[in-house]
Amino acid sequence: MNCETYHKPVMLAECLEALDIQQDGVYADMTFGGGGHSREIVARLGEEGHLYGFDQDMDAYATFSNEGNALSSEAEKSVCLAKDNRFTFVRSNFRFLKNWMMYYGVEGLDGILADLGVSSHHFDEGSRGFSFRYDAPLDMRMNQAAPLTAAKVVNEYSEEQLADIFYLYGEMKNSRKLANMLVKARQQNEIKTTGQLADLFRPLLGRDREKKDMAKVFQALRIEVNGEMKALREMLNGAIEVLKPGGRLVVMTYHSLEDRMVKNIMKSGNIEGKTEQDFFGNLLSPLRPVKKGVVTPTEAEQQENPRSRSAKLRIAEKV
Repeated sequence: MNCETYHKPVMLAECLEALDIQQDGVYADMTFGGGGHSREIVARLGEEGHLYGFDQDMDAYATFSNEGNALSSEAEKSVCLAKDNRFTFVRSNFRFLKNWMMYYGVEGLDGILADLGVSSHHFDEGSRGFSFRYDAPLDMRMNQAAPLTAAKVVNEYSEEQLADIFYLYGEMKNSRKLANMLVKARQQNEIKTTGQLADLFRPLLGRDREKKDMAKVFQALRIEVNGEMKALREMLNGAIEVLKPGGRLVVMTYHSLEDRMVKNIMKSGNIEGKTEQDFFGNLLSPLRPVKKGVVTPTEAEQQENPRSRSAKLRIAEKV
């Protein structure tokens, strides 16, 4: 399984430009996936440079470990991360960024890249339970050793908890109806598969928005199973602490919940977006946006890689 089949990197050129890579710099790719972004970063490093690639998924680690066999061309093999001293794979949730940098004795990072999108591999690998396109066990774990699965959420959470999840993480206006229907259905039979769940919810979703709303429901469950919002909060706060002055924070988001969090921290230095000013009215923040607004993929990339269509790239610099 090579990086192209696992996960085609979104806005690759834009990410590399945003990182402003220095040959002797030290960087972190918080979402290794298939290694597409990581490989291009390492290719731009000198012998003194280094990249730490984070991923908690066993499939991502397997892709990394078998990379030498998966790469097809000589150009690709010129940067084989599994055999490159400039790269370290960190098999961990990116929420522990600060801890791992302390462990490796890294005094500061010159840049951090985080592509928050779920990889195409997860959606295409039906057995992982991320997609309603397949009938598979309700799993949705990024870390397959974690105890909480989507099946546990669906069958054991209270009606109130489920309604909150669908509303907060899926932004579903009919969250209470969804939760009520789910609780009634599971009293008859345990909900075990993605197909069962999709069939249950389909009557409550408008036909013209069925796919989009179903995606939101599955997104909400995935966020809960993996604790994504809390992990993102911890990673972003850790990023501020480990970045060197002038270091770049480059984050790609795919839905409004994570984008709001990233936007707030880049503007104000905190997740809530609470701004402070000095005596002269200047904004006090450990970060400053490098570009106003967001960078979005070109029309050509959106056509070639549909996954990129909802992507937003935000860039900030440590003050």
